[in-house]
Amino acid sequence: MKISPSILSADFTKLSKELKDIETAGADYVHIDVMDGRFVPNITIGPFIVEAIKRVASIPLDVHLMIEEPERYVDAFADAGSDIITVHAEATKHLHKVVQSIKERGKLAGVSINPATPVNTLEDIMNDVDLILIMSVNPGFSGQGFIPYAIRKIEQVRSMINEVGRPIELEVDGGIKVNNIKEVARAGADVFVSGSGVFGTPDYKKTIDAMKAELASI
Repeated sequence: MKISPSILSADFTKLSKELKDIETAGADYVHIDVMDGRFVPNITIGPFIVEAIKRVASIPLDVHLMIEEPERYVDAFADAGSDIITVHAEATKHLHKVVQSIKERGKLAGVSINPATPVNTLEDIMNDVDLILIMSVNPGFSGQGFIPYAIRKIEQVRSMINEVGRPIELEVDGGIKVNNIKEVARAGADVFVSGSGVFGTPDYKKTIDAMKAELASI
């Protein structure tokens, strides 16, 4: 099981230090939320910042494209140093083609679905993806509360992964904190994105240690 702190909640005035601090604290991935102001009501960062993060970080970059027509930007984010590139099923008309283009660049390919998107949207892509990301908040802003019915979706997707028999990581993003990470893991998740749940705490190592202790107790 892996912890992927989302830099959306980091202090960008000292981003290099924030990245080093979460690595020292035991983070497994760096989660990078890319937003275009169209697919979600916020604008964040582009390939240039991802490239800068890559020069500092030694753990994998978990890049989450919350953008319309992600196929237009796969090469840019691959060139910038992304290790995992996740696109939204709702954001493209050609999901299989986008997934294949990510894999052709030698990157791990992820597909995400929003809270109101049914899990059967993923059925025809299960044999191609490396990661599935379930949004447990409506995407766009950090600090939102976990949507309870996401638990059922996580359970459903875990069953789908078990049925297909492939090594697909099941990631959950939104409202993950020490006090609910065990419940999310029991539902079937194995990668946990946490923004304010890590960066909003005074001691990143203490927080990530507590998260991993919760996971170890399952």
